[in-house]
Amino acid sequence: MTTEAQTVPERQATPANATDVMVDVQNVTKTYGATVAVNNVSFQASKGEIVGFLGPNGAGKSTTIKILTCYIVPQSGSVSVNGHDVLTDSLEVRRSIGYLPETTALYPDMRVQDYLNFVTRVRRIPAGLRKSRIDKVVVQTGIQRMMKKAIGHLSKGYRQRVGIAQAMIHDPPILILDEPTSGLDPHQIIEIRQLIRELGKEKLVLFSSHILQEISAICTRLLVIKDGTLVANGSPEELLEASTGGRSYHVRLESPPGDAQSRLEEMESVTRAHVVASSVGQETFEVVAENGRDIAPDIYELAKSSGWVLSRLEGKGKSLEDLYLELTEN
Repeated sequence: MTTEAQTVPERQATPANATDVMVDVQNVTKTYGATVAVNNVSFQASKGEIVGFLGPNGAGKSTTIKILTCYIVPQSGSVSVNGHDVLTDSLEVRRSIGYLPETTALYPDMRVQDYLNFVTRVRRIPAGLRKSRIDKVVVQTGIQRMMKKAIGHLSKGYRQRVGIAQAMIHDPPILILDEPTSGLDPHQIIEIRQLIRELGKEKLVLFSSHILQEISAICTRLLVIKDGTLVANGSPEELLEASTGGRSYHVRLESPPGDAQSRLEEMESVTRAHVVASSVGQETFEVVAENGRDIAPDIYELAKSSGWVLSRLEGKGKSLEDLYLELTEN
């Protein structure tokens, strides 16, 4: 039995407006000794996109982000951010990006107001614009009531909001957020998602996560990385359409014989069959068909010819979670 993820093509989706390409990564590789952290990765991203960078812990997401933000340099390949090369024009790249690292560099003894003032000076925002920039991001991130408080006294959720505020304060065209909802409670996650949606209307937002629900809830495009290699690139709809093995069936049998699972697995075009639920006198099997083939009539005929009591036969399409697990399977 072959692994279905191997048949999913990498989708090099063209951004919605190719003339607005703001991030262009071509054949980038980064190694640490014998470890290949990023392996020949290529993708583009444009203004108005919310691009989710998804993969297991240690897959290479943060390394790629650090290359985009000029924290580290690649061994090979090229990276252009807002028209500037990360190797030859890194200062302009940094000016074009608002960056929220996974661990935000906040100063716990500073008040929020003083910290944001400090960031405007570091960003060399003209003195006459500093107050209006601070006022805008404070409202956007919902931290008005926290301005007089020391950062060290804030909850994790509010510290994360302050981190996003500092990333936005110079009004960059590109926002790169590394695990922006890490450690937040459900209400805070919803609020940060809504903020990212609003920002994505006028900027390019690229954020990383290892949580599928987080990415799929707001992203217009997904980049899935595994072991440093980009294994999928496209909208959720495109990736599901391009995948194979995209159909499975729930088959419930009353008083099934002991060989029911093996008989189902032996059917033509079936890649696997396993028990997903069991109770007194009945079992429910999940039967997965290769190449999206409709095998419901075959299952019915098998049950009929075998004298099985078939009480449920329900087909379902592959979910994004199914696809992600296949793409990142060890």
